[in-house]
Amino acid sequence: MADGSRTGGACRSLVVNGFTNSVLDPDAPMLGPVENGGTVIANTAPGCWGPMITPNLRGGHEVTRPVAVEGAEPGDAIAIRIRDITVTSVATASGHDSSPEGFCLGDPYVAARCPTCDALWPETHVEGIGQEAVRCNVCGNAVTPFAIVHGYTVTFDDTRSVGLTLPKAAAETIARDANHYAALPDASRQHSILVYAPSDMPGALVRMRPFLGQLGTCPSKAMPDSHNAGDFGAFLVGAPHPYALSPEELAEHKTDGHMDIDAVRPGAILVCPVKVKGAGLYMGDMHAGQGDGEIAGHTMDVAGSVTLQVEVVKGYPIDGPVLFPLAEDLPPMARPFTAEEKARGERLARRWDVAALEEVAPVSVIGTGANLNIAIENGLERAAKLLDLPVAEIRNRATINGAIEIGRAPGVIQVTFLAPLDRLDAAGLGDYAREQYGL
Repeated sequence: MADGSRTGGACRSLVVNGFTNSVLDPDAPMLGPVENGGTVIANTAPGCWGPMITPNLRGGHEVTRPVAVEGAEPGDAIAIRIRDITVTSVATASGHDSSPEGFCLGDPYVAARCPTCDALWPETHVEGIGQEAVRCNVCGNAVTPFAIVHGYTVTFDDTRSVGLTLPKAAAETIARDANHYAALPDASRQHSILVYAPSDMPGALVRMRPFLGQLGTCPSKAMPDSHNAGDFGAFLVGAPHPYALSPEELAEHKTDGHMDIDAVRPGAILVCPVKVKGAGLYMGDMHAGQGDGEIAGHTMDVAGSVTLQVEVVKGYPIDGPVLFPLAEDLPPMARPFTAEEKARGERLARRWDVAALEEVAPVSVIGTGANLNIAIENGLERAAKLLDLPVAEIRNRATINGAIEIGRAPGVIQVTFLAPLDRLDAAGLGDYAREQYGL
């Protein structure tokens, strides 16, 4: 049904048009359920900047309402085959940010406030264009929990292959019809960042390579969507607002759905932990493209359409995501061996009385933490638990047959390496590796 609702059994396919108020709440009703093996289609809203300048939203993104998957129970996982990601925005704006003083209660992503009337999560409207265009409905004061220090407006070609950053006049033309150029979905409540009209580096040509910055399952305690990861989630520890968590609560409840990993794109398979009955599949924060690390803090956030196929994996051994990227997205040392490389290896094995070459397959285990060092330790420990191997062995395999990749600074990484296929089979994931890499 169009809104993803259902009165009978599980849906074979489900279309999602609704969004949260930027909080992932396991006690809120889920859409669906969609059947095990079913398809979820969603229209997503831009993440990051639009919600960041919309004080009534209680997190840094505006993700889709969670969907229940039939048969998914805590301790399981859902495997998500990403069938399609299509950008619908004509333009977007982004840049490196600052957080002016006085416009939040501890965290500008989570608890924006109007310093004039002291309203928390104030309702606002847009007057004109520029960085003071978002105004409080009560007092009329400009409410700017975030400002763009250096930014750009970019528009995309009709094939959605490349984008071009624009000069001031063109950026302001787009700003005056921001919702149209952003292609904001009808149910979206955010102000488009296009109204800021930044234009600090015109004439830059960029490649489009869309992916989802948010894709995962509902945490087991309500938390702001952008903070459902170990790095941004660290901002919740001891926070003065109502979504504060202890370190133990953060570790227990988060599912690391906010990854900003550019390999989470069409053709990839993502395996996500389930911490609530039904899993609560959600998505958003589509990016038109990004280099590893998202080092500016933000990238080209866009609206778009997404098609996913979901499947329940019973008895998942770890609490974080595992990714099977496209072969072309793997680091060179972690790519499957060619027939010629295997033949050379077999000759070496015969020369040195090695019984057989081990069968291996690429896997990418996600780690998160307050900084990159902690995230790496988290990823290594998860990989060790997934494969029932010592952490020291994971370190060796990731060194000679893999790499540590940065998803997002300050603290999302991938431990990507060639793993023993029998160990992936024992974890219930071997067939996904065979499917992905033709093994």
